[in-house]
Amino acid sequence: MTGVLEPARVALSRLHAPTLLTLPDAVAANVRRMQAGTDVRIMAVVKADGYGHGALAVAESAIAAGATWLGVTDVAEAVALRDAGIDVPILSWLNPAGADACAAASHRVDIAVGSVDELRELIADVVEPVRVHVHVDTGMSRGGCPVGDWRELLDVARAAADRIEVVGLMGHLPRADEGDPAANAPAVLRMRQAREAALRAGFGPLLVHLAATSGALTDPATHFGMVRIGAGLVGIDPSGRVALTGASRFTASVVQSAFAPPGTAVGYGGVFVTERATHLAVIGVGYADGIPRELSEGAGIEIGGRRHPIVGRVSMDQIVVDTGEVSVPRGALATVFGPEGGVVPSLQEWARWAGTIPHTIVTGIGTRVQRSIA
Repeated sequence: MTGVLEPARVALSRLHAPTLLTLPDAVAANVRRMQAGTDVRIMAVVKADGYGHGALAVAESAIAAGATWLGVTDVAEAVALRDAGIDVPILSWLNPAGADACAAASHRVDIAVGSVDELRELIADVVEPVRVHVHVDTGMSRGGCPVGDWRELLDVARAAADRIEVVGLMGHLPRADEGDPAANAPAVLRMRQAREAALRAGFGPLLVHLAATSGALTDPATHFGMVRIGAGLVGIDPSGRVALTGASRFTASVVQSAFAPPGTAVGYGGVFVTERATHLAVIGVGYADGIPRELSEGAGIEIGGRRHPIVGRVSMDQIVVDTGEVSVPRGALATVFGPEGGVVPSLQEWARWAGTIPHTIVTGIGTRVQRSIA
């Protein structure tokens, strides 16, 4: 059938490096959406480099829209934000390599502690007082002080009142993504019990925070004094109940295009074979850049205002799409995902195609992909 297919053509452009473009206006819109549903403070959680969107860019947009706190993984992330001029309160609550008490104090970073051993270690390193949030296990069994250790943790904290200032109390909702307040009720009760225990131990008033994005959007009973918004900043509602605004666009160039007669095998293993005369376009991104290797049927990208299916196996550096009668030249711009909807795939679609959650798509984008801010 070679020569029978008359190709339509997409205008040639210069090669465009694979780029993740962060959209600050979308971050701000998502913060305002959160504000509309609560009357408590909002912490913008910018860990994992702002869910892959750039911690500083996301933080600045969120603060401008009304967030009054930031949350990070460790003190080093907080220090980087301070050095960039961020002045709002920052909480570091995971600290996988341990918390640097001196850096936390000198850079005004609050530290969360979730065990007696963790608190003792922090106290031993304190030179000047550090602000602390007591992290209690509210049902996750993944960090946070178990209920049986609350009294000892609070006793140790009280005895170290000259070296630490307990200002907050935090927990997590293990089932908030279900979007069902009844599923959150046990954790809410545990949080209230922890607050009462802290008050009886002589601490207060405390800033209490339990809910992340899903709880903030679906269950006001979880809000307490502050909600922590991470995935929601970049357009992800893990409960799937609320449509937020995607905060990034991932684009790349067509690096090669060719006509393919029927029976053409595509990619490693030849797992896809063309059934008709068509055109194939190679896009310069692969699993090293964050394209999931295992994709279900239906995965595609946008080129020239049309969605085209990905065919064959995802390679480390390339994917192939079937563009049908359209002959797409080298340099044409492809949109892997974006907020536009319609023919442009969304993060949520990519998550379904990969059998995962949107968080893993945006945080898995590789370092070869350039970052830019709209």
